[in-house]
Amino acid sequence: MKVVTRFAPSPTGLLHIGGARTALFNYLYAKHYNGSYLLRIEDTDKDRSTDKSLESIFEGLKWLGLIGDQPAIYQSNQIDKHKEIANKLAISDKAYYCYLSQLELETIRKQNKLQGKPFRSPWRDPYYRGERIGKPVLRIRMPDTGQTNILDLVQGNINVANQQLDDFVLMRSDDSPTYMLAVVVDDHDMGITHILRGDDHLNNAIRQTKIYEALNWQPPVFGHIPLIHGSDGAKLSKRHGAVGVEAYKNMGFYPEAVKNYLARLGWSHGNEEYFSQEQAISWFDGSSLGRSPARFDLQKLVAVNAQWLKKESFERLHTQILEYHTLQKNKKISDKFKERLKILLPHLLERNSIISELASEIDYLIYDGRPEINSEANKFLNDQSCNVLQLFSNILHELPSDATSFQIFIDDWLTKQKIKMQDLGIPLRIVLTGGKTAPSIFDLIQSLGLKEVSSRINEICN
Repeated sequence: MKVVTRFAPSPTGLLHIGGARTALFNYLYAKHYNGSYLLRIEDTDKDRSTDKSLESIFEGLKWLGLIGDQPAIYQSNQIDKHKEIANKLAISDKAYYCYLSQLELETIRKQNKLQGKPFRSPWRDPYYRGERIGKPVLRIRMPDTGQTNILDLVQGNINVANQQLDDFVLMRSDDSPTYMLAVVVDDHDMGITHILRGDDHLNNAIRQTKIYEALNWQPPVFGHIPLIHGSDGAKLSKRHGAVGVEAYKNMGFYPEAVKNYLARLGWSHGNEEYFSQEQAISWFDGSSLGRSPARFDLQKLVAVNAQWLKKESFERLHTQILEYHTLQKNKKISDKFKERLKILLPHLLERNSIISELASEIDYLIYDGRPEINSEANKFLNDQSCNVLQLFSNILHELPSDATSFQIFIDDWLTKQKIKMQDLGIPLRIVLTGGKTAPSIFDLIQSLGLKEVSSRINEICN
């Protein structure tokens, strides 16, 4: 049997981390077994579905490489098939039309709740002679005996007594299908064999299994995964970083890093922390899926991204920095930027975890001439500090080109001039980079070159 999985988002909100993980798990499972991974848009809720949400879903999935092996199917285009199957269930007496008024419905529900019984409509009795007012709903006829069993990939063996299940609605009175019916029909038509999703759908799986049984269809294999929680164990919310996936793209995270991190939220392969998608596919066989809620930790995601940042080739990083960099200052990019970056990159990677952060900190490498000096750093520039910098500028041509000899030379020079290292180091970093925090003086000078160092000192201190 060919494995076919699906991701079926509803375009009523952004694609969040939880949905992205669901898509990823279904993708990995399908690819592990050389199967297919499909995408279905469940857009039947026209009141809440929006173009913005749909765009967010597609953009997020495209960025993550989880767009689907075939063009997406739209649930709203399948309405006629849903109605056809509903009619088939009614004709076979596996479902029945219910004409209860809202008042009658509420009364029966209250009585059944008090008695601890599931909802059963009197209209399930073919001899019931109630008044047929208005348009009916179509309800599934739930067995009163027996059990419904699901062997879940994650939760294990689940048994529910049928007498505990309601006669739930399949078709509304406005002749529109409910989620329960539409999902079953669509999954069957798409040939879905396995479904991995959040454990908030576990109760749905029990009820959907009854529809499969009523139609004599083979139900898919389910795997219900605990939902993602925040780092504090509470339900994941915006304060934990639960924003749309595109926000992580805009922040400069790599899609490979996001997938690497998401794969570890509820699944593991030994002690492996950092791995490629190809490795994940080879390992993801449906086992090792946890039964406890995973915790989303933004700092951990940052740490994973840092590992992927360090794996990038120099050429790709150079290109990405220019792509992420805001070129709104009408300045010409230095001809020496690439050469400068090559010298400083190892040091920059030790200090940065996200490409956008790295790119935003290196104007001083990208452009020639005086850097923009932030207000806090500007406080350290005065006549005294400029005097020190000008003295230093006079000996630039004497500086050794290796780090050890450079440090010995600088220490000796500072001693002779009766200058403290901080009185040179802080203002020098500021005039060279625009801020107090920067790589070592030696690395900065090696990267920028003596001519550029001298030019920046003179431009600011003269």
